[in-house]
Amino acid sequence: MKINSLIIDDEPLAINVIKNYLQQIDDFEISNTFNNAIEALNFLKSNTVDLIFLDINMPVLDGINFIKSLEKPPLIIITSAYDEFALETYELDVLDYLIKPIEFPRFMKALNKVNRRLENNTSLHKSTKDRPYIFVKIDKKKMKKIFLDEILIIKSLKDYLNINTTTGKYIIHSTLSDFTDLLPSDDFIRIHRSYTVAIKKIDTVEGNSVEIDGFRYVIGRSYIEEVKEKILNSAI
Repeated sequence: MKINSLIIDDEPLAINVIKNYLQQIDDFEISNTFNNAIEALNFLKSNTVDLIFLDINMPVLDGINFIKSLEKPPLIIITSAYDEFALETYELDVLDYLIKPIEFPRFMKALNKVNRRLENNTSLHKSTKDRPYIFVKIDKKKMKKIFLDEILIIKSLKDYLNINTTTGKYIIHSTLSDFTDLLPSDDFIRIHRSYTVAIKKIDTVEGNSVEIDGFRYVIGRSYIEEVKEKILNSAI
């Protein structure tokens, strides 16, 4: 089932940016767009959505008071040119706060937060409820869904990453730190400045290295204590 999204912004250009980003991703669809919050409120009286992209500075009703007016708000991602409202909106339990102009990698990081939040929602992702996934951009126009339980190791290639999975290998534009932050810490661990690995895919640990899928990877000196402690804690 697709994630229904609503875009509320008084700037047509800002709406178009989000629309263009969402149209590249199969699991998201746009229910409607509005250039003021009053019309959006009227729409929500008879329609439900899973996610709202919401600007703050709008005429008549601003984004913060719009959120406060919702009895059961869906997931909300703020899209604003100003960072001064970040604390106040986080107290309203917004999922993320994007600063305009919004770059696509940062936008994808927010959408992956949406996927993680909705993993346990029985009304969404029923076919993949027990298989969390992440979307990555593998070329200029193509998004790829990667199931987390298929990931073996993520290798840093300076400004790019090589994601090795049980079904294929994918090159994406990201840093290892940023990508590792998107992954559940119970299932993945950084073992080296160049490697993050799936803990369950580690076959053996020997000295300062681990073996995964027949290949051995060195554990960095500054990571070895944390890695071995985490692996021991996961052992039976």
